[in-house]
Amino acid sequence: MTESFPRRHARTRCFTLGAPRSFSVSDDGNRVAFLRSMSGDDPVNRLWMLDTATGIEQVVADPARLLADPGEENLPPAERARRERARESGGGIVAYAGDPGLAKIAFTLDGRVFLADTATALVASLPTEPGAFDPRPSPDGLRVAYVSGACLRVADAAADGVDRLVIKEPGDTVSWGSAEFIAAEEMGRSRGFWWAPDGQSLLVARVDTTEVPVWHIASPADPAASPVPMAYPAAGTVNAEVSLAIIGLDGSRVAVSWDREAYEYFARASWAPQRNPLIAVQSRDQRTVLILEVDPLTGATTELARQTDPHWVELVPGTPAWVGERLVTAEDQGSARCLVIDGKSATPDNLQVRGVVAADEGSVVFTASEDPTETHLWKLDADGELERLTADPGVHSAAAGGGTMVILRAATAERDTSVEVVTPNGRIPIASEAGTPPLLPSPQFAIVGQRELRAAVLYPSDDPDTSGDPLPVLLDPYGGPHAQRVLKARSPFLVSQWFADQGFAVVITDGRGTPARGPAWERAVAGDLAHPVLEDQIDALDALAQHHPRFDLGRVAVRGWSFGGYLAALAVLARPDRFHAAIAGAPVTDWRLYDTHYTERYLGHPDRNPMVYNRTSLLELAENLTRPLLLICGLADDNVFAAHTLQLSQALFEAGRPHQVLPLPGVTHMTPQEQVAENLLLRQRAFLFDSLGLNPAQ
Repeated sequence: MTESFPRRHARTRCFTLGAPRSFSVSDDGNRVAFLRSMSGDDPVNRLWMLDTATGIEQVVADPARLLADPGEENLPPAERARRERARESGGGIVAYAGDPGLAKIAFTLDGRVFLADTATALVASLPTEPGAFDPRPSPDGLRVAYVSGACLRVADAAADGVDRLVIKEPGDTVSWGSAEFIAAEEMGRSRGFWWAPDGQSLLVARVDTTEVPVWHIASPADPAASPVPMAYPAAGTVNAEVSLAIIGLDGSRVAVSWDREAYEYFARASWAPQRNPLIAVQSRDQRTVLILEVDPLTGATTELARQTDPHWVELVPGTPAWVGERLVTAEDQGSARCLVIDGKSATPDNLQVRGVVAADEGSVVFTASEDPTETHLWKLDADGELERLTADPGVHSAAAGGGTMVILRAATAERDTSVEVVTPNGRIPIASEAGTPPLLPSPQFAIVGQRELRAAVLYPSDDPDTSGDPLPVLLDPYGGPHAQRVLKARSPFLVSQWFADQGFAVVITDGRGTPARGPAWERAVAGDLAHPVLEDQIDALDALAQHHPRFDLGRVAVRGWSFGGYLAALAVLARPDRFHAAIAGAPVTDWRLYDTHYTERYLGHPDRNPMVYNRTSLLELAENLTRPLLLICGLADDNVFAAHTLQLSQALFEAGRPHQVLPLPGVTHMTPQEQVAENLLLRQRAFLFDSLGLNPAQ
């Protein structure tokens, strides 16, 4: 019997298992490290190494040889939280760190630190404390720093070495060496310590959550289990207090000084060879970012650059950095997000910079978009000459070092993401063991409406004509900041194509607030996360309907997850004249319940802007519901808490508005569990058929 798409999609983790990932390149370009499992249904990642001179790959570390049962790890709570923040659904080795030459690579399994010698492929279990996570070798490869519980420790890089405490404080609310929730979830900083280039000291973050409100995640399906407390800084409440210190292996400690009252967000850090530490700090209102150089002897900081914006300063991946003696940042100037070298824009207005991949003495490699549906690799050399490195259409990403570059390309016409290692002497493909999806999405891309909205339409695979019988329409957006759905890649459309194959015309639109359309486009949602995004979905639907006569505008449904769930519920609550059913998965329903950094960036502080929060709250619209609405929430979700769904459900019930709620015990903001992921798709299909009066046999 043929396996269904929902089952296969769930079992393969969205067809990501077996695909090579998490690439690193040595500083001399001779080695490339990466992770890959052995097949498309194997969740256990191994650590691999490619020799760029010979093109030979070898397994450096295999969890099956290191653990009795690599599929049943006993993860420490901090590692579980890190994986949730990273949306990590794989198993085995899911993260690693190496010295600059990738001669020594550290990783954890089952809360234990392992160190791989890539030259000999020997792996040692270091004598570390239990519950270890985020191990990182020193630049000389002689030691490994790691976090255990709330303290930072260092172990010698040998099985018979010494493990010692670097720093710890008493109590449960202060930790050293870890990223706080806001940094990991919203700022793209997942780590809390950085080695000095000489390996004799570390820059370490101290996090104090004493004043942060404590929320609790209960397990209603297991009443004997105690609720799990979590320091969660909801909009308008107190953030964790974050500070920095230079901690020497000799026991010395130097506090890093900056105006932490004015700049409470610690956003970025790096410590490059022959350089002092570089940090970026941000004000609570996010309108100012300071780039500071740290004197490691005194802890004093010197301002190198200041970025300001009347709405917010965007934190761009890979910045700040050094290219030779010049400072690299990315800033919004005029109509573009620009690469900036020592305060001067180095890229044209038609290029939207997405992130810096690598910077060395002579050049910067970065990702950017001319067309928001594609991402390409670019290089800026020492003379200011700009070169596009990728030509084929698609979404490109990369890792680079020592003249070697790993280029990943996803495209709509390809079933797999292609990976190629480009060296001065040639190109080396990296094979994927990922499974082949049983369907190939066929999105029809369009630019529609006065705002030139990017959209895609998918029809049933066996009935792709635009002039056939009428079809119910399913909108399948994300629609919010920091994410896109309309991309010239295959994976974003797999589930959408499956829904189309059930008898829908599926429409996906990226509206105002989504990336790669310029600063003004992203800031069009400032002060209002509801009306612009919903208006763009309706405008795109109407514009597309003029060219797609099969759209049955009398049967329009919408589904989404996270911000997309918010948008889906908003659609039937605010515009029941246009939307006839909605599925809202993990929806934010009251922005006062979401975190500080994300929410205040767009809506400001709730004490100063209460009407903005009222205007964008779904709770205020509960009495308007007249259409079928399915709410879905993971009861263990520590990002969009179940309280969002339950408070909306309560408001709907008190207003006498029938609706459905699907609570998922033990499920977080992700749904990697095979049975959950499969049945979630099937339940949504059944709800849509029932709500729109469709025949399942159609």
